[in-house]
Amino acid sequence: MDSRTGLPVVGMVGAGQLARMTHQAAIALGQSLRLLADSADDGAAMVAGDVQLGDYRSLADLRRFAAGCDVLTFDHEHVPGEHLRALAADGVLVLPSAPALRFAQNKAEMRRRLAELGVAAPPWRDLSVEADPRRALEEFAGQVGWPVVLKAISGGYDGKGVWILDSMADAEPLLAAGTALLAEAKVELDFEIAAVVARSPFGQGAAWTPVETVQQDGICTEVIAPAPRLSEEQAETAQQLALRIAAELDVVGVLAVELFVERGGALLVNELAMRPHNSGHWTIEGSRTSQFEQHLRAVLDYPLGVTAQTAPVVVMANVLGGPPDTEPALDERVHHLMAHWPDVKIHLYGKGFRPGRKVGHVTALGDDLALVRGRARAAADYLSLGRRAKVDAHDPTA
Repeated sequence: MDSRTGLPVVGMVGAGQLARMTHQAAIALGQSLRLLADSADDGAAMVAGDVQLGDYRSLADLRRFAAGCDVLTFDHEHVPGEHLRALAADGVLVLPSAPALRFAQNKAEMRRRLAELGVAAPPWRDLSVEADPRRALEEFAGQVGWPVVLKAISGGYDGKGVWILDSMADAEPLLAAGTALLAEAKVELDFEIAAVVARSPFGQGAAWTPVETVQQDGICTEVIAPAPRLSEEQAETAQQLALRIAAELDVVGVLAVELFVERGGALLVNELAMRPHNSGHWTIEGSRTSQFEQHLRAVLDYPLGVTAQTAPVVVMANVLGGPPDTEPALDERVHHLMAHWPDVKIHLYGKGFRPGRKVGHVTALGDDLALVRGRARAAADYLSLGRRAKVDAHDPTA
């Protein structure tokens, strides 16, 4: 407990953009948010007051960090499970818990548990438990056909650790590298969605409208709320599925369930994330309660906030780093963006711009999907590319 405020101290392992935006939510709630950062240059470490430097892979560093925290939570899923179990044994309240978080850390464990629950997913096979992974992959590909998706069982994100392969020849270097791999069928999908929910230790659940996510090269570039191509029945099904998964896995905090919408309308679970998620950034302006505030409410076992949208249409577009010689300078780009699209909200993460890196996002709200989406995409492209951006192609108001 913080003696100055009389309110709990929340420790968040990681100090990237998710921690940065959680810190903003904590300020309004009067909460003390303590961060474990790899570097003083991490995005959240640049703006927060209570920052400790340390290695999330070091149990000693984690123990030092947790001392005095009322609850420990995360802005990534990479803390070793054995460390989380040791902290829990020390009496540290870890949320989500190690037993829950392992289903986000290990894709094979996640697939097995969801299969036990009868949750639909693409056909899959855990190559890491096979005596001959090469032969197992050949057999699997013979059943589902090429191309086949290979995923690193642990550690992948933003398209890293995912490979779409057309033949065994393509797979050979990955098999030879010794990485623990999961094979999945490449499904014929119409589009992708995310169902983001939150759950408290008391068992209260809250769900935002499912959103459509637009992917390019394995990186999410846009999020559209509500998902425009999803029927009301599908949206209800996705929400209830995400809430059920949160309850069955005993998740506390925010849970993002990424889903494929298969041709014909079936929903297949792709990935799980047990923390605030890129597909929920739109909630900062677009919902009565943001995912970041909700995550804090959940891990502190406060009553959860309402999730109603603040506008009929909300679009978030990620800002990716552009070429190193992008002109004009970033400050001037921000100035021009505010002048041309004054209703678009800008969020920059304090990261250095480099090609393809997520360095921020923008959010636009309104009534007309085409207009709102055009403003968001044009604004994001201008921040990324400057004078290279073809803003007229996205902005119907230009």
